[in-house]
Amino acid sequence: MTIDRRKNDHIEICLKERTRVSHDHWDDVHLLHQAVPSCDLDDVDLTTNFLGKKLSAPLMISAMTGGSDKAMEYNSLLARAAEEFGIGFGIGSQRAGLEDPSKIGSYSVVREFDIPLVLGNLGAPQFTSGRRDKVQGYSLKDVKRALDMIDGDAVCIHLNYLQEVVQPEGETNVSGLLENINELTDEVKIVAKETGAGISREAALCLKEAGVTAIDVGGASGTSFSAVESYRVADGSGRSQRIGKTYWDWGIPTPVSIKLANVGLPLIATGGLRNGQDVVKAISLGADIGGMALPLLRAASGGYEELRKEILYIIDEIRIGLFLAGCRSAADIVGPVHVLTGITGQYMDIISR
Repeated sequence: MTIDRRKNDHIEICLKERTRVSHDHWDDVHLLHQAVPSCDLDDVDLTTNFLGKKLSAPLMISAMTGGSDKAMEYNSLLARAAEEFGIGFGIGSQRAGLEDPSKIGSYSVVREFDIPLVLGNLGAPQFTSGRRDKVQGYSLKDVKRALDMIDGDAVCIHLNYLQEVVQPEGETNVSGLLENINELTDEVKIVAKETGAGISREAALCLKEAGVTAIDVGGASGTSFSAVESYRVADGSGRSQRIGKTYWDWGIPTPVSIKLANVGLPLIATGGLRNGQDVVKAISLGADIGGMALPLLRAASGGYEELRKEILYIIDEIRIGLFLAGCRSAADIVGPVHVLTGITGQYMDIISR
């Protein structure tokens, strides 16, 4: 299957099929209302410093796509919005751009926009030893090429092993990963990013020891790439469909992963955030900023004005959520400002013992 076809399939499946995990864990997080807010609504300060960059709101457009003409169209729309609203932007996996120069434009289009924080994206299996395809793993030179491609501030190394095990061609090698990440961290900022299965405390501590700059928890609550691959791959044997459905709901709930992965590094909360209130919930749990993908992809599919309207709503909802929780800014969320109930609360109680 060509890169174009695979990238376009991911977009179409996410837009048209049910790919979300069965339980929405954000519904189990409840912010405590403050009847007497601490400031006027208009005085709530949304500006946020993250990785040395100033964002106009604690929000970023999470990594989605790249490597095809359709991906370039979406990246152009999303990057334009990131510039207008002064928020962060993460590009999709840049493997296609590194290995096929004709695909670079689908990523480098973001250089046309003045975005305060741009994150590159490469896959963890490409940084391991003993790869089954016998191709040498990526080096510091490759990482710098990926950053130059988008004028990036840091590169995400995405840990997508759930997706890889479903794909017939998936790369499931792990040996040497942490050591190779560690060799990169003296030269570039590395963000360790899960893609829908969450980061445990043990994983977060290992990644911190390896020298990563920040963690994107990428928890279970939103799109399941096990589900996406179960729709995409027809391998003849039915294995991918079977495994994809079996592991559809696999992963640590995003709210729980935020708590577990809080080991003293900057945190990005991704995984099922649907609106500005979910961003505030994520920050109340310990995240620095929230990231969204599918809601913005859907909005962008309707054109720039639909995308613009959606982000305006999200930012307004963040401001209102902070206001009603009695906070003057995102940094002002301290103390008992949320309650966990349901499955997510039970999950948290058990792992906290």
